[in-house]
Amino acid sequence: MANDLPNDIAVFSTMRENNYIYVDKTKQIYNLIKPGGKYFLSRPRRFGKSLLIDTLKELFEGNKKLFKNLYIEDKWDWTKKYPVLHLDMAGRDSENPEKFENSLNNMINRIAKIESIELFDGSSKDKFGQLIEEISLKYEKKIVILVDEYDFPIINNMNNIKIAKGNRKILSEFYQVLKTSEKYIQFLFLTGVSKFSKTTIFSKLNNLTDLTIDHRYSTICGYTNDELNKYFKEHIIELADEKGDSYGKTLNNIKNCYDGYSWDGENFL
Repeated sequence: MANDLPNDIAVFSTMRENNYIYVDKTKQIYNLIKPGGKYFLSRPRRFGKSLLIDTLKELFEGNKKLFKNLYIEDKWDWTKKYPVLHLDMAGRDSENPEKFENSLNNMINRIAKIESIELFDGSSKDKFGQLIEEISLKYEKKIVILVDEYDFPIINNMNNIKIAKGNRKILSEFYQVLKTSEKYIQFLFLTGVSKFSKTTIFSKLNNLTDLTIDHRYSTICGYTNDELNKYFKEHIIELADEKGDSYGKTLNNIKNCYDGYSWDGENFL
């Protein structure tokens, strides 16, 4: 019996604990991760970015049972665990710069409360810097920072350029902390839809390695043709029977839904 399809699921533990199909991307993840690594990845919406971020979170927190039978299971040092800051920018209220700043502040305050850390009053930027340092000192380890949908507060307001620019200014200052707090960071990974010039939002965070068109990680999100055949074959056969079509025609119809996405010119999704 085929595993269930992971429709609209971006939580790694949910997929693994409930027998959903998980396309194993841990070989690329294993090759990517190194101490001091700082990366950026741009992909379209609903392309698996949030699942990738959540997989990284579970890996760095050392949840070995979730990685049973995956490539990385017998290669990762599970005795090493790190505190993880997982920031989801799509979950922030970004209706205007004032609400966005308050939402960032609330997010930082909530994390600090969970960690039993007291922060001084200040802007979200100031508190973020304090939080990174205090968590690192608390655990006596460098920390892992994962930022999902880093650009959402801008992209979501492109119909109002004034608001978008205001949110961009806040984000630029907020992300600057990742540069000034470098000595406390073990690993940094940001995802988003857009790639803003380093002269704007990332002007002060200029030490990120952009993986967007790096051929080594071109398939770290999304599904390739080989993966469709390997992981989803039973479901494709079932769909082909239901439609009265051949397996090959059904597979081509599925591929057409991706509109020919490729990040290296060789692997098409």
